[in-house]
Amino acid sequence: MSAVGFRFRGTYTVDRRPLAVPAFRRLWVASVVGAVGGSFSVVAVPTQLFTVTGSSAVVGLSAAVSLVALVVAALWAGAAADARDRRTVLLVAHCGLALTYAGLWTQAALGGRSVPVLLVLVACQGLAFGAIMTTMGAAVPRLVPAEMLPAAVSLGSLVRYAGSILGPVLAGVLIPVTGLGMLYLFDAVALLAVLWAVVRLPPLPPRAAARSRQAGSVLGRLLGGFRHLAASRLLMAVLAVDLAAMVLGMPVALFPELAQRAYGRAEGGGPALGLLYAAYPAGVFAVGLLSGTFTRARRHGALLAAAAAAWGACVVLLGLAPVLWLALAALALGGAVNFVLSTFRNALTQSLTDDALRGRVQGSLTVVTIGGPQIGNLLHGAAGSAFGARPAICAGGLLTVLAVAVIVRAVPELGRYAAPAGTGRTHAVGRTPGAGVSRRVP
Repeated sequence: MSAVGFRFRGTYTVDRRPLAVPAFRRLWVASVVGAVGGSFSVVAVPTQLFTVTGSSAVVGLSAAVSLVALVVAALWAGAAADARDRRTVLLVAHCGLALTYAGLWTQAALGGRSVPVLLVLVACQGLAFGAIMTTMGAAVPRLVPAEMLPAAVSLGSLVRYAGSILGPVLAGVLIPVTGLGMLYLFDAVALLAVLWAVVRLPPLPPRAAARSRQAGSVLGRLLGGFRHLAASRLLMAVLAVDLAAMVLGMPVALFPELAQRAYGRAEGGGPALGLLYAAYPAGVFAVGLLSGTFTRARRHGALLAAAAAAWGACVVLLGLAPVLWLALAALALGGAVNFVLSTFRNALTQSLTDDALRGRVQGSLTVVTIGGPQIGNLLHGAAGSAFGARPAICAGGLLTVLAVAVIVRAVPELGRYAAPAGTGRTHAVGRTPGAGVSRRVP
């Protein structure tokens, strides 16, 4: 009985295999602290801006400033991660984020009434976030064996979504008790755990082959990731499937209208609005706890396409849902399948990309994954205004399913793609600049 129980926990719950790698384990444990304690500023900054100005437009402007900074940093950090030691780039980015938190705390302690100062700090935060997201995505494949990449990606996603749920809740509780300024200080303290883990990483210098591929103009190096994606039919299909789900099937902009007119009938949407926003990340987090059910699978392409099509079906169900609980169930299920989609998108693109280009490709993907939902919000907002929330949501879901079917038919190698079988080998990273990967066969 105990043996069966152990097998069940190891196979069907969280796939913990990457945690056997000490460097990844330290980084992951530290990211748990950073994801929760380091997410307070996500709530504190817009709250402070609205308190100071009384204008939601200024809050929206800060989001635009952050987005532009994040995109610029993602492209720069991608090129830097391919040309320099990735541990060094991570250290610089995290130190920049720590200085930003210190600046946010200082301005709050001094009264915090200057909107330009806040916007500059928001831009700095976006720069740091973009660099960290991109470089971390390029560093993880150097830390764990290739067959563990899906598990490592899912562990990282699990932490991020847990932070996005718990962090804002804790921030809402703490603001009346400690004030906004202390939240920035808490963010800085939580970041110390991540800095410790990054310092403990082995060196991750570019390999000899990577150095020979750094020629060309600055702009050419920054856009190298997009060129690499465009040169591969399989990677373009992966990107197209992901964009179909994010752009055509991401109706977050219509949640307020849906809550107020279909379910809440209260000013601002009432409790229904909060539940609609919470259902998706709840589904993501729940399936993350069961990542062992899919991270060992080899048919990455088929699972990616199936998850995207299932997301489209969930969106259709959301648009048709006559009652709130059915809408919440559709969003929770959608979050679950989108977790699978994002896991295999990241694992597939990382495994199909040479390490010499992995930073730039990760930077390009960061731009796409951040910008895609923003375009989706724009399209759904316009369609909702023209045709109503429910028709727009249903149309987006149907178009997602149709687009995925067309992509799979046009690029059949996506559905046939299977990751190489696990070899049981491990990486020994960063001992010498040209060593790259050493192998140990049991």
